[in-house]
Amino acid sequence: MDLAFIPSPSTGVLHLGPLPLRGYAFCIIAGVFAAIWIGNRRWIARGGRPGTVADIAIWAVPFGLVGGRLYHVITDYQLYFGEGKDPVDALKIWEGGLGIWGAIALGALGAWIGCRRRGIPLPAWADALAPGIAVAQAVGRWGNWFNQELYGRATDLPWAVEIDNGTDVGTFHPMFLYESLWCLGVAALVIWADRRFRLGHGRAFALYVAAYCSGRVWIEYMRIDEAHRILGLRLNVWTAIIVFVLAVTYLVLSARLRPGREEVVEPRTEATTPSAGDGGPTADGKAAKDGKAAKDGKAAKDGKAAKDGEAVTDAEAVTDGKAAKDGEAVTDAEAAVDGERAKSGGGKAGDGAAPPAEKPADADPKPAGPAAGESADGKAGSVSTVKTDEK
Repeated sequence: MDLAFIPSPSTGVLHLGPLPLRGYAFCIIAGVFAAIWIGNRRWIARGGRPGTVADIAIWAVPFGLVGGRLYHVITDYQLYFGEGKDPVDALKIWEGGLGIWGAIALGALGAWIGCRRRGIPLPAWADALAPGIAVAQAVGRWGNWFNQELYGRATDLPWAVEIDNGTDVGTFHPMFLYESLWCLGVAALVIWADRRFRLGHGRAFALYVAAYCSGRVWIEYMRIDEAHRILGLRLNVWTAIIVFVLAVTYLVLSARLRPGREEVVEPRTEATTPSAGDGGPTADGKAAKDGKAAKDGKAAKDGKAAKDGEAVTDAEAVTDGKAAKDGEAVTDAEAAVDGERAKSGGGKAGDGAAPPAEKPADADPKPAGPAAGESADGKAGSVSTVKTDEK
C-alpha cells in the first residue's frame, strides 16, 4: 500500500461560470507571463527599454505555439491521421502536445521579425529571455499533470504520481515534475553564469539550450509513452543530442570570435529632453533656436548668431525665447547668456545688443546752463558726466 503519492486532478478543466478554464492552457499562459516578466527585468538591466521584451514577444509567442504544435503533430502523426483518427484533433492544442524544439525554432523566427522591426540584435534579446524561457517550461510542464500525461516507469516512491487515464493505472515516476525542477535549475545556472562571466552575443541562450538538452536525454530515457525510435533511441533523444552539440559549438566559436558583451542592446533617440528646436535648453545650457545650439556665448536666432555676428555680452534680453531685435521691447522671457538675467520690460534692445543699464533716478539727463563739463566762460569745469556701466 502506498503511503504517499501525488494525486492527479480528476479533471483538467475548471469552469468559471460558463467559461471553461483548461489547466494545460492556464499553465502555458502563466509560463509565458513569467518569461516576459523575467526577460523584461533582465533587458532593462542590460540597458534596454521597459516593454521591449513584451513587444517582441507579441511576435515570438504565436510563432512558438504554432511551431511547437507542428513539431508534435509531425513527429506523432499517427495520433491524428489514419484509420479511425480525426485530423481536426491536430488543432486541439488545449488537449496537450507541444514540442519544445519546434516552439524554440519557430519562436526564434517570430522574435527575429520583432527585433528587426525595432533595430535590436536578436542574440542580445535571446540572452535576456533565456532564463525566463526555462522558467516558462517549468510552469508549463504542470499542464501535463492536469492531462495525466508525461510520466515514467511504475514506482512506489513517495513522490510518485497517481495515474488513472484508462490506459495506465497506478503510481509512476512524475516526469513532468522532474523536468520542471530541471528547468528551474537551468534558469538558475544561466543567471549565475551570466553574472559571473558576462555572457553576450547569444551565449546565455546557448547555455540554456545546452543545459536543457542534457537533462532532456535522461528524462526521455525514463518515459514510457509511445514514441518513434531511431537505432533504439527515442526521436527526442536524438534531437536533444544534435541540438546540444550545436549549442556547445556556438558557445565556443562565439566566445572566440565575439568575446565580451554588447555595450548597447537597444538604440535610443538623441532627444530625451526638450529639444533645442522646441525652445528647450541644449545639453550644455546654451540657448538655441531651430535645433542649433548657440556657440561661443552668442545668442541664436533662426539658427544664426546674434545680428551682425556680434557677441552677446553679460545679458541678452529675449522675447519669448528669441533675441530682441530692431528695437523690440523685451516682454516676458528673461533668458540670459552666461548666467545673467535680463530685466523684464527693461527698455529696448537694438540690433541684438544688450540694453543699457538704467540711470539713477536723481540724475539729470541734461544739465541746465552751460554744457556739462564746461565753466561759464567756456573753460573746462570739474563736473563729470554720468556714465553707464558698459561692459
